[in-house]
Amino acid sequence: MSKKTLVLGASPTPVRYAYKAVKRLLSYGHEVVAIGKMESEIDEVKIVTDMPDIFNLHTVTMYLNPSRQEPYLDYIIKLSPKRIIFNPGSYNSKLEKLALQAGIDVVEDCTLVMLDSGDY
Repeated sequence: MSKKTLVLGASPTPVRYAYKAVKRLLSYGHEVVAIGKMESEIDEVKIVTDMPDIFNLHTVTMYLNPSRQEPYLDYIIKLSPKRIIFNPGSYNSKLEKLALQAGIDVVEDCTLVMLDSGDY
C-alpha cells in the first residue's frame, strides 16, 4: 500500500540520506513530496523550497536538525500526517509534543531501515 510521504530536508546530493530516502521510497512504490533548501529533482520528484498544500499525507520523514525545523512546525501539524519519523539527528521534543497533542504518531527510527525491514 502506497503511503504518501513528505521528505523534509531533501537533497539532490546522492551521498545524503534524504536523497537515498527519496530513491528508496520510490522503489517501494510510495508517492513522495520533497522539500529542501534548493530547487532540484531526484528522478521524477521535484524538490521544492516552499510549503505546498499536501492532501492525504501519511508520513513526514524528517532530515533536518531541530533548529532547522522551526519554520516548519505549524506547517507539519497543519498537514495532519498520520506519523512523523525522526531519522537519526532530527529528533525534536517540541515537534513531538505538538504532534502528539494533534493525534499524530511519532517514531524515532531510520526510514531506510524501516523500508528494508518491512516496518514502514
